[in-house]
Amino acid sequence: MSQSRLASCVPLPLENKVLVEVIEKAKDWALMHGVGMRDKKHFNKDVIQIAPFVLLPSPFPRTEFNKAIELQPVLNELMHKVAHDERFLEQTLQNALQVDEFTSNLYDIWVKVRNEGITQSLSLGLFRSDYLMQRDGNKIKQVEFNTIASSFGAITSNLPSMFRYILRSLGMVDKIKHMPENRALSGLCAGIIEAYDLFGVPGSVVLFVVEEVSYNICDQRFHEFQISETRPDIQVIRKTLNEIYEETELNDKKQLILEGKAVAVVYYRSGYEPAQYPSSREWDARLRVERSSAIKCPSIHYQLAGTKKVQQALALPGALEKFIGAGASSGRVRDIFTGLYSLDFDEAGERALEMAIADAERFVLKPQREGGGNNLYGDDVRDALLRLRHSRERAAYILMERILPPLVSGYVVRPGAPVPPPLTDLVSELGIFGVIIGTKDKIYCNRQVGHMLRTKLADANEGGVAAGLGALDSPYLLDM
Repeated sequence: MSQSRLASCVPLPLENKVLVEVIEKAKDWALMHGVGMRDKKHFNKDVIQIAPFVLLPSPFPRTEFNKAIELQPVLNELMHKVAHDERFLEQTLQNALQVDEFTSNLYDIWVKVRNEGITQSLSLGLFRSDYLMQRDGNKIKQVEFNTIASSFGAITSNLPSMFRYILRSLGMVDKIKHMPENRALSGLCAGIIEAYDLFGVPGSVVLFVVEEVSYNICDQRFHEFQISETRPDIQVIRKTLNEIYEETELNDKKQLILEGKAVAVVYYRSGYEPAQYPSSREWDARLRVERSSAIKCPSIHYQLAGTKKVQQALALPGALEKFIGAGASSGRVRDIFTGLYSLDFDEAGERALEMAIADAERFVLKPQREGGGNNLYGDDVRDALLRLRHSRERAAYILMERILPPLVSGYVVRPGAPVPPPLTDLVSELGIFGVIIGTKDKIYCNRQVGHMLRTKLADANEGGVAAGLGALDSPYLLDM
């Protein structure tokens, strides 16, 4: 399966002396502007190191970039409507719920709060739709839609400035005009502030739900700093799920009370994978938050709408039209889908299973998980399907046709790695951020707010930066 190639924005390779010098400048710029993370191997709260980044911005077709931006409000509304369709979610997830304990626990919380009567009908979505270009024509195809802890909006807002500095350092000032601005941080934080104002309780607080140990601290803290700068009256408090269990309570108005104050907005930067719920305390905390009057980002039904089974079900004939009508919007959304297949125990699931076993290189096997590092590729797909062929567990996965993006040559700068790095083949994944706030019957805001680009080695299957697999990047727009 040969892949097409895009030319780098700068002629490569760079002369060795120039390369070493510009990397040193770029590293210092990154450290001094918060393009950083904590070291997972040698964790120290007092130490920030550079986040992995690509030295030069990666080429991306302007028409496809604009298409992704224009589609984001359509996708926001689609997922909002999916999240509020109880029957669709129940039918779509029913087989996965029998074998996937994590998704089942989330679903049980949703059922409980529905049966009790939902206290807060408003939901806040800070979403991100991710795309790879497909080799035939370099058209974007959706990889996944993230409804919880959609990260790197903050750090990547700084990257256009870093790349402009690098291009100036290389004497390539004429290239700067191809770098799009990125206001993801201010846009995402504006969504949190708008939800806070809709909550309407003076002196209430915003709660960030965080991991026990936060490696991606810069990206998280920049949201907090931006909110504080924009609205000094809003206090942001960071707590783990375990701390929420120990330190919060519901009052007679169903307000979530923390440190004597009502919580207006709960923004999850944790809570998207099983390891973040090591005991019943974390699940109890999640249920307490969901029962409360706080506006959740995401609400439990938004998180369920972001599962891979829902992504696969929306690709079925008629599914999109059910939610967004049969007009141009559904056609534009369907155009970004690649092949998506269920592995349920029915005729379609058996066909998909045999198809993937026969030609495993064509497919990716995806569980209902977020956070990177969970998918299976190539021979691992075949091995897993042979193992799962007669197991109910296979219903917890979906099968997706593999997207083969164009290659571009470049340098990846990593903390502690030898300098200069080798010139390698890279591929890039574009993420578009969206904000939506609404109830089942009314949408108060719906907009696209920015973008991110993650780039990885062409022979690496996964690309999550926080998972240590990818590098931060920014698009260099091409008129193709």
